Amino acid sequence: MIKHIDISTEELKKHFKNKDICLGGNARLKIYGLLKCRSGKRMNKENRVFFRSEEEAINMGYRPCGHCLKKHINNGFIQHHNR
Repeated sequence: MIKHIDISTEELKKHFKNKDICLGGNARLKIYGLLKCRSGKRMNKENRVFFRSEEEAINMGYRPCGHCLKKHINNGFIQHHNR
């Protein structure tokens, strides 16, 4: 997990270009989603984190975004991962 406040704009662009980062998250709310999600784009930089994989986000205790990752919620993600 990479905190947005801990990385320079240049480093962040390099990670995006190399596809090292594939998901964004809200550290305060413990939600992860796609980088293009409208909800994620509106969050404060201080709360934003980046993940290399969905597995990393889940292992860190994050749940999928209800806007851009509805399929995860509809497929039983919440029931399965909150047991």
